Amino acid sequence: MTSTSSPPPDCDAASAQIKDDTAAPRAPSCPVTDTADDSAGWLSSITHILRLTLGLAVIGLMVWLLGDVLTIIFAAALFAVVLHGLSNILVKHLRLPYGWSLTAVVAALVGAVVLLIWGSGPAIVDEAAKLQDALGQQEASLRTTLQHSPTGQMILNYLPSSLGGNQGGGGSSLASLGSRIAGSMTGMLGSAFGAVGTIVVILIAGLYFAMAPALYANGALRLVPVAQRPRARMLMLRASQTLWAWVAGQSLDMLVVGVLSGVGLWFIGVPLALALGVLAGLCNFIPYIGAIMGAVPALLLALSLGTRETIMVAALYSVIQFFEGNVLAPVIQRHAVQMPPAITVLSQTLFGAILGFPGLIFASPLTAALLSIFDGLTPPLSDDERV
Repeated sequence: MTSTSSPPPDCDAASAQIKDDTAAPRAPSCPVTDTADDSAGWLSSITHILRLTLGLAVIGLMVWLLGDVLTIIFAAALFAVVLHGLSNILVKHLRLPYGWSLTAVVAALVGAVVLLIWGSGPAIVDEAAKLQDALGQQEASLRTTLQHSPTGQMILNYLPSSLGGNQGGGGSSLASLGSRIAGSMTGMLGSAFGAVGTIVVILIAGLYFAMAPALYANGALRLVPVAQRPRARMLMLRASQTLWAWVAGQSLDMLVVGVLSGVGLWFIGVPLALALGVLAGLCNFIPYIGAIMGAVPALLLALSLGTRETIMVAALYSVIQFFEGNVLAPVIQRHAVQMPPAITVLSQTLFGAILGFPGLIFASPLTAALLSIFDGLTPPLSDDERV
């Protein structure tokens, strides 16, 4: 015996039947309209937006109030990522336990620093002192030259005092810039530690992070709701891999730029080529803006040698940056992290404005980590959704 399901009753027919049947009125057996579902959907969307807004507001307030401390934590985590990545290389290729690999990496880094200070430390310090004196003389000479021309006076009147101009009071641009950097680094801890103490804290905290990364990662995951922990773990691993790839690629980029700059300046005959090469390599840790920061001291020293040397130095740095931007960086990014140039520059402006000079230094790795997290949170675009 088979049973057949009856079709759902028609609302209009049921309503008409109720109107005709005055003796026994009944409620129509019709489905409820979607008004309640729409209201619930809107309420859920508004609640989600309010939660997101509140979360972003809390994060922004934490960054505003604890920006210096968060910068130190991120720097220590970045150093831990470097130690962890180098140790994993030894674990993979030499089959050493992780603890012994980390010990070997730390010993190698400490030995390299000691050898550098013992062998080239006095020469680097001497050249750095000479470089500072030479830059001071060139800055004073350039300022005097600008003061004796109407165009130069106009330039000085529009430049702020931090760049050697007349706005906001006088003062040497190098001294002002140095005081700003020192003030930013000292303010990172907001105490009497200063820049040296801050660096020591970063190194020690990074070493402890690298000694037991799972301990701190699991502790952070316990703060996440249980339902979201697998996704948070995936995002954490994704961010750490992105940071390691960025550091490895940027280190190679800094080494190549520093060597090419030092050798090129030595061939041109610019004094203090070693210090200028080291400075160019270190400044290249900051993409785009660091290239300009590393080229300015060499150009100032070249001005004392003559127009020909100045043009050669400008051409040298232009060729190096062209090679770095069009040949070296694409090859590195193919195996590391791809960051759009506009986002890189805007992130340096944003984090520099919020966190000061430390924010400018760590803007690129922080942006790379945030982009990897954003990429893991959002689904990729389909072909018909792309612009």
